[in-house]
Amino acid sequence: MLAALTRTLRHLFAVDARSRFTVDDMDRIATAIREGERRHHGEVCFAVESTLPLGQIVRGVQARARAEAAFGTLRVWDTVANNGVLIYLLLADQRIEIVADRGLGGLVSDAQWRGVCQLLEERLRSGDHANAVIAAIHEVSDLLAAHFPQIPGTADVDELPDQPVYL
Repeated sequence: MLAALTRTLRHLFAVDARSRFTVDDMDRIATAIREGERRHHGEVCFAVESTLPLGQIVRGVQARARAEAAFGTLRVWDTVANNGVLIYLLLADQRIEIVADRGLGGLVSDAQWRGVCQLLEERLRSGDHANAVIAAIHEVSDLLAAHFPQIPGTADVDELPDQPVYL
């Protein structure tokens, strides 16, 4: 009961994502995604959310479930090679979730995804949120480049928008 109340209060008084990630920050993140995708033919998305809607908090919706829903809503699953990756940040819960499409199953280990989350978490603590996310995007792009490298001379279709999303 106390944990639910504490979580509700965190969500009610959470910092707005736009104060942590300015429009310029979001443009820099989009540039990092675009540059990373020049090295691989996967798709990377970043979404940040300040809080969950009150009804979801009351129902006990957790960050992972919300990230999986965003994965669908943002159509990250909708790539030819099933190799989309969503980096999701829920500020009120201080949660980082990475949702990777089934094409990455068996290629990237849970430990590797945890490593990206740990890097992002460590960098977020410094207060430089945009550069923390950009570092995580570089790590995800390295993983995608190892398994879905760009092949010189072949065209790569940008299947998803590179612009990050405030949810």
